Amino acid sequence: MKNRIKVLRAERNMTQEELAIEVQVSRQTINAIEKQKFDPSLPLAFRISRLFQLTIEDVFHDDQPGTSDSANATIIPSGPRM
Repeated sequence: MKNRIKVLRAERNMTQEELAIEVQVSRQTINAIEKQKFDPSLPLAFRISRLFQLTIEDVFHDDQPGTSDSANATIIPSGPRM
């Protein structure tokens, strides 16, 4: 999963350590997320996005090309109507 955390931190002159303290994780965790070596848990993703006052989708995005909710939807045909 790709993310914009490094850019968002830079825009706010925030260090990895400061962000880590704010969202209650280690600096190493922030570093691993920024380098895309670790995907955050959903609660952590929410804490990060709230801190930056953005939606999760504005901070994190899927790195798989061509995937979306609609692309993965299963269509179940309905039977004949009476």
